[in-house]
Amino acid sequence: MNNQNTSQEKEFWTNRYQENQTGWDIGYPSTPLKTYIDQLDNKNLKILIPGAGNAYEAEYLWQQGFKNVHVLDISEIPLKALQERVPDFPAKQLLLGNFFEHKGQYDLIIEQTFFCSFEPTTENRTAYAQKMANLLVDGGKLVGLWFDIPLIIGTSKRPFGGTKEDYLAYLTPYFKVTTFEACYNSIKPRSGNEFFGIFEK
Repeated sequence: MNNQNTSQEKEFWTNRYQENQTGWDIGYPSTPLKTYIDQLDNKNLKILIPGAGNAYEAEYLWQQGFKNVHVLDISEIPLKALQERVPDFPAKQLLLGNFFEHKGQYDLIIEQTFFCSFEPTTENRTAYAQKMANLLVDGGKLVGLWFDIPLIIGTSKRPFGGTKEDYLAYLTPYFKVTTFEACYNSIKPRSGNEFFGIFEK
């Protein structure tokens, strides 16, 4: 994404928050991700949640003793909301910026349908897979949720979906697939519409 796209994306998402058009926001950590987090033993993992929105998963991780959690969003509104909800969350771990320009190395990246939030061009989706791999240490994991809904070309309505085959085509050149299946424990409104995946670099 170039700087113009960054500016457009920032304006788009900031407007959504300002106008309270946040239908994706469920107000708590999604069940599949909470279940995964509950299985993690290493509290020292360096974790990134990109396109995190109000970042309830980050809040939950923090409450469970994971102190090396970093939240990245292109709009400062949800970052401020997280800081207000969790006053002791370190400001330096609240990252305002474009995911595609972010630099760092992480043990775990949590994907909360972020892939489905930006324009679904081949260029963007390939860049996403490459960037995820670049941000992970060797043996690091990309874990999360992708929408199992049709991708309708020519519409600007988000979230943008895809098929299992679509997603794997972008990710398998960079990752070993541990699992990528229909999600069995989605929240009710999303039941039947999510994949849960674990990808290892």
